[in-house]
Parts: sequence; structure tokens; C-alpha cells
Amino acid sequence: MASGPIAIKRALPGWIAAALVAAIVLGTLSAVAMRAEPGRGLGPAEWAAIRFTVSQAVLSAAFSVLLAVPVARAFARRRFAGRRLLISLLGAPFILPVIVAVMGLLAVFGRSGILNETLRFMGLPEVSIYGLHGVVLAHVFFNLPLATRLILQGWQDIPSERFRLAAQLGFTTRDIFHTLERPMLTRTLPGAAAIIFAICLSSFAVALTLGGGPHATTVELAIYQAFRFDFDLGRAALLSCVQIALVGTAAIAALKFSTRDGFGAGLDRPVQRWDAAHPLLRIIDTTAIALAALFLLLPITLVILRGAPALTSLPTSVWAAALASILIALISTVLMLALALPLAIAAGIHSARLETVGLLGIAASPLVIGTGLFIVINPIADPFALALPVTATVNAIMALPFALRILTPSVRDTHANYDRLATSLNLTGFTWLRLVLIPRIRPNLGFACGLTAAMSMGDLGVIALFADPQTATLPLQMYRLMGAYRMELASGAAVLLLGLSFGIFWLFDKGGRARADA
Repeated sequence: MASGPIAIKRALPGWIAAALVAAIVLGTLSAVAMRAEPGRGLGPAEWAAIRFTVSQAVLSAAFSVLLAVPVARAFARRRFAGRRLLISLLGAPFILPVIVAVMGLLAVFGRSGILNETLRFMGLPEVSIYGLHGVVLAHVFFNLPLATRLILQGWQDIPSERFRLAAQLGFTTRDIFHTLERPMLTRTLPGAAAIIFAICLSSFAVALTLGGGPHATTVELAIYQAFRFDFDLGRAALLSCVQIALVGTAAIAALKFSTRDGFGAGLDRPVQRWDAAHPLLRIIDTTAIALAALFLLLPITLVILRGAPALTSLPTSVWAAALASILIALISTVLMLALALPLAIAAGIHSARLETVGLLGIAASPLVIGTGLFIVINPIADPFALALPVTATVNAIMALPFALRILTPSVRDTHANYDRLATSLNLTGFTWLRLVLIPRIRPNLGFACGLTAAMSMGDLGVIALFADPQTATLPLQMYRLMGAYRMELASGAAVLLLGLSFGIFWLFDKGGRARADA
């Protein structure tokens, strides 16, 4: 990493941002730990929540990864019109609001969904989406695309020369699997499963809408119940400590499994799969891609079809909640930029270890940080009056790890390629930032801002802790409509939320790419 007066001066704001992030995350975690009562143990309900949390995360990770293998393999072996677009669409659930996805799954698998309507028509028993299987189903919906992208990257990392050599040696599909694909899967699957396991441990909105009850309560949901319904801060703090231990252990495992040796470098030639020309294999691959696309796109399509007619009859409260969500998303984006850009500069040109500070948000879930902030704020101010700024702050901290992974490599490349020229021209401070760095990382900035804004728009986490009956974001208002069985209006709110989330992502991403080469 670079050193010297200029590098140190550029890194100074990053160190300040790192200290601020550490103070927020570690400070709230310390507040939670100190509030937890030392002599108070875990009761049967808490242990049940821990068992359910771990079991649903294990099942969700296992099903997501196992179902993603044939889909990723099909994409790796086939070339067809629209392939890139379909692969890009696999990333859509990542910015899809959870509550909208749940609404879509209910339209397919719910009591009045098309699956149960079909079963009733055929005289067969109905199925219920609520409980463990519903939570796992929703998590597979969100994480199947992520697992597919991670495993597909593993296939793409196999140099094309390996497949050429296999074809020259007359390898069959089974031979290629044992020689090339199985070692790759052995290296890739544990990391993908660990990442998804960590994500599912922190899931709140899915458990809130599809779980619940004594046998389907996650630790996050138990924190919410202890905080919101019982106002038992001691129990909420104790459960928060348990959640920190669970997610922290899973995050460490994910980092450990994600660093494995690859297959070596190649000449970047297009991969040709002569072993996959058999008609039966074409049918298998086509079926895998078609089923995955149907599973991912049908729920969202039904949400749009059912909710679009209700857009014109949405009450004022929904539009007010939409305005609050937009405001929070914009504030979260500004806060993310104020933290991520200095951190990325410092990590890219001075000390890569600073990036780990930005990853602290992964170790603590939004509800845990929200609980800690409530404990800190409560003695000096009304936490419920600060619901919107607290939600925006937590959303920015949660988006920071993703923003850093987007920004830091491009900052590092810009510094390596242009630093000597900038120094010779005496471009320092804001001049260097405006003329050298920003123009070259502008697409990355746009993508990071769009991702942050979209994630903030669809978040149903901290706001559920802090909001009073007069305060709501669009996801929370949509949840309240669902709880009141006003499903038509909830569907309309879902379409509005979906459009706003993807719209704000597109605006930022498009703005970052516009004239990026100027």
C-alpha cells in the first residue's frame, strides 16, 4: 500500500469514518451486552427460537445450494438468446423488497394462491405456507439466485483450455464431472452455503410474515417480540447477544470457506462444451433454467397483475409512507457515501485492513443495532421520535459492506494507474477527487448508491422497532395492511414499492454510467 504525506492525508478521512462506524456498531453492541442481565439464563422459548433459527438457516442454505447446482451448470453449458439478460435478472431478488416477495409467494402458495386453488379443483388436500417450510421456501426464493451466481462463477473460473483438453482426451460428461466439476463444487459450495446460512440467520421480515408462533420464531423475531410487545429490554439484550454470536460465527465461517485455491489462469477463450451436445442433456438444462425462471418470476408477475388495478385507490397513508421511504432511502444513500468513499480511498491506497471495519455491520443484524441504539438514546431522548433518522443510519451501516466491495477495487486501480501523473500535476485534495478519482469510479458509485437506496426502500427491520402508529415506511404500511386483511390495498402498495425500489436503483445506476467516460 502507498505511504507518504499525500497518501496519509488522503487516508485521514477514511480513518475518521472507520472510527465512526466502529463507534456506532461496537458502541451499540456494548450497550446491548451491558443491558443483558448476567444471572438471567435462556428459557425454553429462547432455546426453541435458537433451534428454529439454526435449523431453518441450515435447510435454507442446503436447498438453495443444491437447487442452484443444476441451474448454474445449465447456464455454464448453454448459450442462447437472452442468456445475459436472464443471468442479470437472477440478481433482481437481491434488491427486491422482502415484503413484496412474500406477497408474491402468498399469491402462488398461499391459502388463496394458484397452487391451493389447483389442489382444491383436483380434490387434493391443501398446503400451508406458514411455519418452517414457508420460511425455508421464502429464503430459497431469495438465495437461489445468489447461490446460482456464486456457483456459476466457479464454473466460469475453470479455464476453457481444460475443457479443450478433456475433449481431446475423449472425456465423457461423467469424466468431466469427476475431473473438473466436482473439485470446483467442492471448493465453491461450502463458501456459498456459509454465506447463505449467515444471511438466513438475520432474516426478520420473512419470519415476521411467514413464521411466528412458539414453534416458528427466529431469534430476530424473538428480539422484536421482547422489545415491541413486552418491552423487556433485558431479554431483548440477551437474545441480541445470542444473535451476535450466531451471525458472527457464520460470518467467520463464510470468510474462511471463501478463500480457496482455483484452477489457475487461462487465455480467456470462450468455453465450448462438446460433452453437452447430447439431446437428453439439452432437455435437462432447458428444464432447469425454465423451472428456476418460473419459480423466480411467477410470484412477482402475480403481484404486479393483482396489485396494478389497486394503485389508483391507495389511501393517503400509503402515499405518505412511500414519501417517508424515499426520504429514508436518500438519507441512507448520503450517509453511506459519506462513510464508504473515505473508507474505500483509505483501504485502496493506504491500508486494506480498514475495509474490515466496514464489514462490522455483517456481524450484527439491524435489529441488534437498533436495540442498542434504543438503549443508548432512551435515557436522553424519545427514541420513537427519532425513528426515521435511526432507520436511515442503520440502513447505511448495513449497506456499507456491499458498497466497499464495489468501490475499493476501482479506487485501488485508479490509484495504481494515475497516482504518479496526478502527483506530477500537483492534483491533490478535492481537485484530485473531482478530476481523477470520481470520473473513474462513477459507474461503481452509481451502482453502490442504487443498491443502498433500493435496500433501504424495502427494509422492514429497525422501523418495526421504532415506529409509532403515525409513523411508517412503505414496507411497514404494507405489512399493516396485510395484518388487517386488506389484501387488495396491500397488493397495490406492493406494486408501488416494487416500482419505487427498482426505479430508484435504476436512476442511481444510470446516473453513474451516464458520461462515465467523460
